[in-house]
Order: sequence, then C-alpha cells, then structure tokens
Amino acid sequence: MNRTAFTELPVVDISGLSSNDPERKQATAETLGRAAREVGFCYVAGHGIPQSVFSGVVDSAARFFALPQDEKMKVYIGLSRNHRGYVPEGEEVFATGSKDRKEAFDLSIDLPPDDPDYLAGNPLLGPNQWPDMADFREPVKRYYDAVFGVGRVLMSGFALALGEAPDFFDRFLKKPPSQLRLIHYPFNPGAGEAMGIGSHTDYECLTLLYSTAPGLEVLNSAGRWIDAPPVPGALVVNIGDMMEVWTNGEFVATSHRVRPVKEERFSFPLFFAVDYDTKVTPLDRFVTQERPAKQGLTAGEHLFAQTAQSFNYLKARIARGEIKLPDSYVPLSSFGQEARYGAYNQS
Repeated sequence: MNRTAFTELPVVDISGLSSNDPERKQATAETLGRAAREVGFCYVAGHGIPQSVFSGVVDSAARFFALPQDEKMKVYIGLSRNHRGYVPEGEEVFATGSKDRKEAFDLSIDLPPDDPDYLAGNPLLGPNQWPDMADFREPVKRYYDAVFGVGRVLMSGFALALGEAPDFFDRFLKKPPSQLRLIHYPFNPGAGEAMGIGSHTDYECLTLLYSTAPGLEVLNSAGRWIDAPPVPGALVVNIGDMMEVWTNGEFVATSHRVRPVKEERFSFPLFFAVDYDTKVTPLDRFVTQERPAKQGLTAGEHLFAQTAQSFNYLKARIARGEIKLPDSYVPLSSFGQEARYGAYNQS
C-alpha cells in the first residue's frame, strides 16, 4: 500500500479495458489499480458514453426538482418499502450529525412488483417510484444503464489489477441493488458553513459520478481536502467500503464531501454494488501476519444497515420496531479515513 498526499486526482483512460490486446488491457488495469491503491479516486475517460446521455439526465433532474414541494413529496422515499423516491433536504444525516444542503431522488434496478425478492420483503430490491412526468423515466434509465455498463467494465479492470481473472466479479452481478441518485444543490448565495454533503465513505464497491459544477472534495493521506472539479467528458470514480474489505485495505474507501457552494449544482452518482446476499471477505493474497483479515460482510446487509442509520424515515421505523438492523451491522464511518482518524474532523 502506498497512500499519497495527492494534490489532484489522476486521469485514467479505460478504453484499453475493451481492447483485444491483452498487454494493453493489463496495462490499463494496472494504471487503474495504482489509482485505487494510492488515491482511492480517479477521473475515468474513454468510457464511451455520449454527451446526449448526460444532457438527458441533467434535463430530467432539473425539471423534477423544479416541481412544487408537494408534487415531489408524492414520491417521497418514506412511501417506499425498498428505498426508492424523493429525499427532501434534511432527510439524510451522516455520522457528523449535520444536515446536508441538498435534495435527491433515489432509484435502482427497476424490478416488477411480483419480483420474488421484493415479495419476500427485501429492503433494497423491487420497483422504483416514478414521478408523473413526461420524458423523465427513459432518460434517467438510459443514464443508469450506460453508467452501470461502465461499472461492469471497471470491475473487470479492478479484478485484473488484483491478480484475478477479468470475470472474477461477474458471478456477483446478477441482480445488484446498485443505486442511482439524482442530487440537487439549490442556488445558495449565502452559503456559509452548512456542507452540501458531510464527510463520508461510500458503502458499495465503487461509485461513478457525473456532476455539473465544482464542490466535491477528497481527503488525502496528509489530512487535507483536495478539490475535485468536473473534468469535461470524464466520470469521477471512487472506491467504496466493499472493495476495501475485498482487498483487505489494499484499496481504500477514501473519505469525501461536498463543500458549501453558492451556485446551483446537479450530481449523479451511481453506487455500484454486488448482489444482496454476496459474502464479501478479504482475498487470501492480501491477508498476512502483518495485515490480518478485515471483518467480512454480507453486501446487502451492510448497504441496508448503513442506509438505515443515515435516513430519518428508516431510523423512525427502527424506533417503532417495524424493522431492525442486521446483527452484523457496523456503525457509520467504519471504513477509510473515517475509521482511521475521524475524517470529518479534518480541515
């Protein structure tokens, strides 16, 4: 492991991962792996998504968030039993306890109402809630499918970087609850100390992000927050909790936040997960006497437990005894720098 006091995010062209040339593919994977080990974040170019897909999701989000509040609340996330829908400002609270200056719309793989996992009460699988808006669902689903496809390619590259076959993770990607968030940071000319999003790590394997304006900050190994503005044509990719466990800390779930910003900003992270029942445990090659194995986890249980500890409507359901956290749950901020030295206290 070689954590660095980086001052900017590396740019990785991933077009080589789709090459028929094994040497080019391996070289690209090694570049990707180096970014995961040293930074935990990178810009990804060469992904092949046309600009029209990004423009379509931005337009859809802008029209949705411009609706009156009572219209947006018709698809309030608390009306869903599988965590889909509108997230008003203040609904989500991270470990710092601060309320973020944002609103969001959450969706995932759109399964039918008769899906057996949904009928069995799975808390993260099932149908999406969709607003009654023309030309919303299709552009959003088009973005979801395109970015999820890039996620699959990245997982093959990470597998190669870890010394595994490129299809190593495919067995865990049959029906993953990978969540897409449409996030809106309203125009705020008096932006003060309230964070757009407080310091946190992401719960899944990796996150793929497109945003319309600066604001994202990433914590380096020296404890400094580094600006990560949008790069035209690139996605921001970062390592999440599950990949940190799988690699036994070889890849780190790097802490990040969104600073207070005055300008209106839209952000579209896709949190790339594996199937709900996947057992995530450290790969043997990364377990040594000097680096004992991290505690394993069940992917969906971890994702649900972290979500339930940060959303007010789920905390209320827990308090009423309607749902409970899995026995295996860990507190928020248990990974990355959050766990190592309390990233949210860094300046």
